[in-house]
Amino acid sequence: MANHKSADKRARQTIKKTAVNTKMKSAVKTYEKKTLAAIEEGNKEEAMTAFKTFASKMDRAAKHGVYHKNKASRKVARLAIRLAKAS
Repeated sequence: MANHKSADKRARQTIKKTAVNTKMKSAVKTYEKKTLAAIEEGNKEEAMTAFKTFASKMDRAAKHGVYHKNKASRKVARLAIRLAKAS
């Protein structure tokens, strides 16, 4: 329980931001899994579509501070290499 008005506001903001961050992370993970699954199946077109969406969502999450920019860049680069090897 917050003792000050500002602490109460801070608690409310934290809850909202946590929900947004969780939603972004979930979307990123979903498209990462879709890309990997498409690579395993050998479906190049589906993999490319999922990868583009993954890269976009990852960059956006990094921009908003959900992921560190270097981590986002590393994950996108590694997935791009796996996609290139599969092609």
